[in-house]
Amino acid sequence: MNNSSSKTKKMVLAALFIALQVVFARMLSINTPLLRIGFSFLPVAMCSILLGPLAGGIAAAIGDIIGATLFPTGPFFPGFTLSAFLSGALYGLFTYRRAPSFISALIPVVINNVFVNIVMGTFWLSIILNKGYIALLPGRVTKNLLLIPIEAGMIFFFWKYVIKPNEARIV
Repeated sequence: MNNSSSKTKKMVLAALFIALQVVFARMLSINTPLLRIGFSFLPVAMCSILLGPLAGGIAAAIGDIIGATLFPTGPFFPGFTLSAFLSGALYGLFTYRRAPSFISALIPVVINNVFVNIVMGTFWLSIILNKGYIALLPGRVTKNLLLIPIEAGMIFFFWKYVIKPNEARIV
């Protein structure tokens, strides 16, 4: 396969993951003003596993912008786009070109849920909602800590049993 065909295939794959992220986040999630519970992390992680940290981060940021534009749940805030980019990049840093392992899936999930979602996300919400940072923390901490094993398990499962066996055909 020539280089331009490979780049085109990777762009199409990234676009597919962006579309899945938007659908999972905006249509198949439970959304409240303070929390979103859903599976939009999965297409972001799969994109990062296959295409790397930069592509995963860019795809996550683009997905956030498209989702916020087409299906707004509040005002657009660039801090959430930065958080989306960091999430995609983190998944790729720990999974791209590596053999599937639960620990390699767990580390970026922990960093994402603790640093990106709890610390940064709560800060962004405190700015948007004009509420105290500490007041927003309890529900967000509970949700993110409970989801760590679920998210890590799902990423590991898809990485090992869906992506890895088909990787040569996908990319």
